[in-house]
Amino acid sequence: MLSTRLMLSLGLATAPFFASAAPLAPLPASSHYESWHTGSLDDFVPAASAPTRGGLLLSGGGGDVENAWRWFVNCAAGGDIVVLRASGGDGYQKYLYETIGGVASVTSIKFNNASASADPAVLARIAAAEGIFLAGGDQALYVKYWKDTPVGTALNAHIAAGKPIGGTSAGLAVLGEFYYSALLDSVTSDQTLKDSFDPNITLGTAFLSAPALAGVITDTHFMPRKRLGRLMTFLARLQIENPAAPRLVGLGVDEGTAVCVEPDATARVHTVKNGSAWLVQLLSSPAANVVAGQPLDARAAVIGLGPDSTLNLRTLEVTAPAAVRTVRATSGRLEPSAP
Repeated sequence: MLSTRLMLSLGLATAPFFASAAPLAPLPASSHYESWHTGSLDDFVPAASAPTRGGLLLSGGGGDVENAWRWFVNCAAGGDIVVLRASGGDGYQKYLYETIGGVASVTSIKFNNASASADPAVLARIAAAEGIFLAGGDQALYVKYWKDTPVGTALNAHIAAGKPIGGTSAGLAVLGEFYYSALLDSVTSDQTLKDSFDPNITLGTAFLSAPALAGVITDTHFMPRKRLGRLMTFLARLQIENPAAPRLVGLGVDEGTAVCVEPDATARVHTVKNGSAWLVQLLSSPAANVVAGQPLDARAAVIGLGPDSTLNLRTLEVTAPAAVRTVRATSGRLEPSAP
């Protein structure tokens, strides 16, 4: 090994060399969480010529999309990937390390309770990650375990540092500035269209702060589970409850489909199930027509995004849309039928 003095005399930078060789501490056994690790235990440091970039992987659930994952790994500069979850197990270990490949390591951490959100070893591993992914499961647990905790702070620090983050299903549900927490029973479009104030509509904000998702609420398994009606209802409720919000839009993602968002907020769709992403925006303020116990009365512009489309999440400009439709919610149903 070259000495530090010799490296300096040759004009070689020492900090990245020693930083990349520093070992990650193995996560100790704990009743508060379970963990799995695959790959190197040396802390990866991206090369100056190939840094991380703050992309967003927005996956609709119901199957992973390899092209989207390869893009995410590239955003993470091939470094250490951390998968956070509150159910399941090591399902991403082999998939990311072998099928996708090109990563230094993969660590999955399953939270058993909220105490894990203040565990120093867990926080250190999150801080060392080049890429973080929130797995599917139950977003209510993510809100209960992570919001306003050291883990929530660490996730926002990761985003602010220009590192990529992503999520699928429940993991995607909490990535927007606004989110449906599902703290009670999960709601369907049929329920929400009939009563905009159904008690199971639990909406939140001030959790994660991805700039490209400012003013955005996401939904997943979108068309297969007929969630357009509930997303329109969520937007109507948010307009009433957040009158100062400069804009509010919904982004639904189909199964086997992912939206890859670059740091400049431009987005492309990838799919393995002929799916789409759906940009939903109410066309007028529904405040006068949103009444507890009454059906939603509102109109929305619905734009379908396919692999040939582009979306700028800051300007909402769409090129080559796969579908464009105006949909009205009235008398507890959608007219015309959802796309």
